Amino acid sequence: MTSGAAEVLRLLTVRGETLAVAESLTGGLVAAEIASVPGASKAFRGSVTAYATDLKRDVLGVDATLLDQRGAVDPQVAAQMAAGVRKVLGADWGIATTGVAGPEPQDGQPVGTVFVAVDGPSGAAGGSPVGGKVAALRLNGSRTEIRKESVRSVLTLLREQLVGEQTGNQRAQDTEQNGGF
Repeated sequence: MTSGAAEVLRLLTVRGETLAVAESLTGGLVAAEIASVPGASKAFRGSVTAYATDLKRDVLGVDATLLDQRGAVDPQVAAQMAAGVRKVLGADWGIATTGVAGPEPQDGQPVGTVFVAVDGPSGAAGGSPVGGKVAALRLNGSRTEIRKESVRSVLTLLREQLVGEQTGNQRAQDTEQNGGF
């Protein structure tokens, strides 16, 4: 798994940007994966492991009504966690994980339901307005396997946003150099 974290850190370092992590079901695994890469401190600001729902609200700024109505396992919660950790830790990018690793369902969601989110300076590829992206996952396997796949998935989502954004910016630069054609 280290290659995913290493690639994300390489991309962030080249861009001169930073990353913050908010975790629930992964319980610190994302941060540990990132911190295992030599030189991670060039881009990695830190993490918040908000396992308890009240921490998602009080520390990360997730909307209390949303948590009351939908529970912690929800795509909007993941998006707000990513945006919240980005703000709280002063990073260019925020990523988040929330879901059910098992063994029991939670908030009416079956085991294997996971939401991973990215929030960054321009959100999705192509230079769109500030915002982010959420991916809904339905994972199978043991608790450990679900948590490991969640780590891989959130790092992949971030890498896709970073690479897609570079591609979008490159297209814009190419268009400018070609007189807009």
